Amino acid sequence: MRFNIFKAAGPIRRRGALVASVAIALALALPGAAGAQDKYPSRDITLVLPFGPGGIADITARVVADSLGKKLGRQIVIMNQPGAGGATAARAALNAEADGYTLALFSNGTAISVPLFKKLQFDPVKEFVPVSSLAYFDFVFVTKAGGKFKTLKDVLEAAKAKPGALNVGTINVGSTQNLAAELFKSASGVDFTIVPYKATPDLQVALLGGELDVIVDSQTALNAALQQNQAIAIAASGPVRSSLLPNVPTATEAGVKDFDVTSWNAIFAPKGTPPEAIKVLNAALVEVLADPALKKRFADLGVEARSSTPEEIGKRLADDITKWSAVIEKAGIPKQ
Repeated sequence: MRFNIFKAAGPIRRRGALVASVAIALALALPGAAGAQDKYPSRDITLVLPFGPGGIADITARVVADSLGKKLGRQIVIMNQPGAGGATAARAALNAEADGYTLALFSNGTAISVPLFKKLQFDPVKEFVPVSSLAYFDFVFVTKAGGKFKTLKDVLEAAKAKPGALNVGTINVGSTQNLAAELFKSASGVDFTIVPYKATPDLQVALLGGELDVIVDSQTALNAALQQNQAIAIAASGPVRSSLLPNVPTATEAGVKDFDVTSWNAIFAPKGTPPEAIKVLNAALVEVLADPALKKRFADLGVEARSSTPEEIGKRLADDITKWSAVIEKAGIPKQ
């Protein structure tokens, strides 16, 4: 029996052509299919900041953005959008597609804004998902060098002896520094007058001039006065001594129980961002923020580089909203 192999091959070729035609048709019908397979990130990423350029949050964010961009092989573009309690920056992030290419910087200031504003125009808990923390830093209680107060216990004893007589300075009402002073008053059970100023330089002038007994601000803002021995740090606001201020006792050590004011900033993404993008970003940030060179750069700025799991920083945001809501209500600070 003879077989015509050429005739037999015809149906095979036709079946192969049919399969190929179907594959092409499916590819054309799903134009985004190929793009959906692109490994994240496949293009540059934008990080929106609720602060203007030049501040500590802006500087640290740019340091992280540079290292993170190199790690991911993409540029991290910083967009400064200050104003409205962080709402301007948050809305800019929410107006973009939730695809992992537009991120937002949140801070403890974000947590304060929730109870401080009547209409914040965004919900950081419901409309965003956490990625990782970037940095933490404590505030310091500072007195005039050579003055009458050497320790925080001295301040507490003086306040108990003459309620309302001591003047404690902070920057504007509703700032973390201002609310830290309010929380300190409540937690310590002593009475003193909190005096708000427009800016840190004004605080320093008032302290050195004798108008203020104590000021509460960041180590970074007060570095010059501390290094020039014009002022001394008598306590830090964190729950444990900071590695950046190992010789400065905490307020808790002075007997103020459960006092914890720790400033932080972190990266969040609009809700709906693919979990894989969050995972990639978090893993990269853990590695970048553990780099000794970056840690030193942060330490020189007075902040501690520290990553977290998404769950950890998400809980911190929620807990801080609860804490500052109570402080604002007790202090009778009007909503903005």
